[in-house]
Amino acid sequence: MIKATEDNQYVELTSPTSLPKASGFLWNEKMMIHVNCRGYAVAQFMQPEPAKYSYAPNLEAKTFMQPEQPYYAHHPGRFVYIKDEISGEIFSAPYEPVRKQADRDTFAVGKHDIHWKVIQDDICIEMSLRLPKEDVMELWRVKVTNLSSRKRKLSIYPYFTVGYMSWMNQSGSYVEDLQGIVCSAITPYQKYQDYSKIKNYSDKTYLLADHQPTAWEVNHETFEGEGGLHNPSALQSETLAGGDARYETPVAVLQYRVELEAGAEQAYRFIFGPAHDETEIEGIRQHYFVKQNKNGQDGFVAAEQEYAEYIAEGQGNIQIETPDIWLDNVVNHWLPRQMYYHGKTNRLTTDPQTRNYLQDNMGMSYIQPQIARAAFLTALSQQHISGAMPDGIILHPDAELKYINQVPHTDHCIWLPVCMKTYLDETNDYSILEEQVPFTDSEQKVSVLEHMNLAMRWLIHERDARGLNYINQGDWCDPMNMVGYKGKGVSGWLTIAAAYAFNVWADIGEQAGHAEVAEEFRQEAKQTNAVANEYLWDGNWYARGITDDDVVFGVSKDLEGRIYINPQSWALMSGAAADQEKQEKLIRAVEEQLETPYGVEKLAPSFTAMREDVGRVTQKHPGSAENGAVYNHAAAFYIYALYLVGEKENAYRLLRKMIPGPDAEDILQRGQLPIFIPNYYRGAYRQFPRTAGRSSHLFNTGTVPWVYRCLIDGLFGLQGHAQGLQVRPQLPEDWNEASVTRLFRGAELNVNMKKDASVQMIEVYVDGQRIEGDIIKNIQAGVKYEVLVKLPL
Repeated sequence: MIKATEDNQYVELTSPTSLPKASGFLWNEKMMIHVNCRGYAVAQFMQPEPAKYSYAPNLEAKTFMQPEQPYYAHHPGRFVYIKDEISGEIFSAPYEPVRKQADRDTFAVGKHDIHWKVIQDDICIEMSLRLPKEDVMELWRVKVTNLSSRKRKLSIYPYFTVGYMSWMNQSGSYVEDLQGIVCSAITPYQKYQDYSKIKNYSDKTYLLADHQPTAWEVNHETFEGEGGLHNPSALQSETLAGGDARYETPVAVLQYRVELEAGAEQAYRFIFGPAHDETEIEGIRQHYFVKQNKNGQDGFVAAEQEYAEYIAEGQGNIQIETPDIWLDNVVNHWLPRQMYYHGKTNRLTTDPQTRNYLQDNMGMSYIQPQIARAAFLTALSQQHISGAMPDGIILHPDAELKYINQVPHTDHCIWLPVCMKTYLDETNDYSILEEQVPFTDSEQKVSVLEHMNLAMRWLIHERDARGLNYINQGDWCDPMNMVGYKGKGVSGWLTIAAAYAFNVWADIGEQAGHAEVAEEFRQEAKQTNAVANEYLWDGNWYARGITDDDVVFGVSKDLEGRIYINPQSWALMSGAAADQEKQEKLIRAVEEQLETPYGVEKLAPSFTAMREDVGRVTQKHPGSAENGAVYNHAAAFYIYALYLVGEKENAYRLLRKMIPGPDAEDILQRGQLPIFIPNYYRGAYRQFPRTAGRSSHLFNTGTVPWVYRCLIDGLFGLQGHAQGLQVRPQLPEDWNEASVTRLFRGAELNVNMKKDASVQMIEVYVDGQRIEGDIIKNIQAGVKYEVLVKLPL
């Protein structure tokens, strides 16, 4: 059902019905497309805010990706109908809309392209999707091959959804000079002040073809007729009617009538995307289909190659070989790709949440650290002189804080040192602390060091008399919006997380030679941990918070939401749960109440009704998103915390649960290919086991940099250090060896880890010589090192 190709460049699925939502995604810095095995697609581009060019049949939200995408018959898609002109039989590729079971069906997701191959009645249809590096468009190839021993007469109908473009103005027609279909709309607006914005929008959707079609249809209602999309009325005629759309829902359908000899094939290329006007579309046609470069390539072929090179730039800095081949595949090929997407696109938004922006760029520290460096400076330049960080980071001159970023959250400051530590571990670039950066509300410039001090002191200031951090209308958990809106409620997690942030910042300050910073914030961490233990420890785990009405929640007396994962994770990180008894109780409580076959849940039991002193999180469906899902971002915090305290078996068991499989039953329950980590798998495992484990299929998530951090700092223990590379692997008991190629500060280290009965403690050998301690020092850029790590059994 699922396999990786021999070269590990693709993951293949051979059934569109066993995992009907299995999907892949491609992106560049201006657009994204998410397509599934059956041909359904969600695409958006920036102008500068998110916009559509392939619409649903009614108005829909365009600004954010939704979890558990509800595909339906008229969901936007990219399909090819095939009709045998002799028998009249019809099928479609990839699978929708005809839904005829093919003789063979393969969906293959690669890092820079996505393929479908459908064989039915000795006709093979191959489809592939790629993007350019910069332009907003989809590049499609379709190849039809006659596998039979006789001549075949066929009609090929590429079908691209345009959908309901606008209630103000929409139309479409075939344009002979462009050899394509052009559909036009006006983005709806009410205020005259908005006209200056929308008048330059790319409100046209076009489909260009490199072969002149036999016929076409642009009127969706005419094409579908009474037969429905599974058997459109228009296909009953010899040729499409050549209709247009005049304030009617448009569609882009072309027809090619072909006669193929036995073994013959016919290939087509299409470009689908948005444009401002027909002049722009003509320029696209000339560049991609007509003009050739010095290598004799047209722009289409050159763009495919350029895009592959662009994606290749996002390679991670570890390549692994372990006893778990699917872990190897995900870590070597897919995890860094997902990190790269987040770091390069900022999730296709102009005002990413501050916590997301910082954590996504924590991931870029492993791939392109110069981008991470610039991001930290951008974020700090939008800090208030009080030390407070904004709820979102503005990335475009015309952008403004929207939606969730208009709701005050209190956690953004803690991510500054937490995320910067990874950048410093990777680069040793402590010069960033001396950079002079302004504030958003003051022309004064101060060093990054002072910006960070102010952020930490803001956390200290925003507390109640007990020393617990206010939550306002949310912390890391966005929908926990009613705990502290009256100004009194506090966040147990944020209090504990602040202690961890203080310790991390103290470590950074000490390494940078600022002893006074280290001393100040170590003391603050110690005091904060003491406060957490006084007010939040419930006997076996830590409470999530205390409401405006002074009610402690996330504790044993609660019937729903008794235990939350985040306070437990960060208490291990911060040292609040430093003593062995607390650690053992906490870990046991998590295992007994939160762990499932699909990972560790965010909270349990899931809420089944509104709790008005906690908020919107309790209204989400039990086991979905923040209400008790296996919310992988939170699960990754816990896994990282387990590695910090040496709980390697618990850590790896939960880490492995993030990846679908390897057994078929697990894959079928999750319904996802192992090519990205989703933001959640359904939880409420003890309440609603039927749906538990189901993937959200949403690849926008802060999980991935934390998983990479778990791998580097924890599992393989190859963490950057000011003096070099620290080697402290935590391999599972049932692994006897593993190998890692680690790219680090311009050097390449080939590290072989082997368990050896003759050693009592870790021994590290570099180029055959045993080193003192566990830090490889004096690493030179451009040099390759052979490293042997002997581990006690």
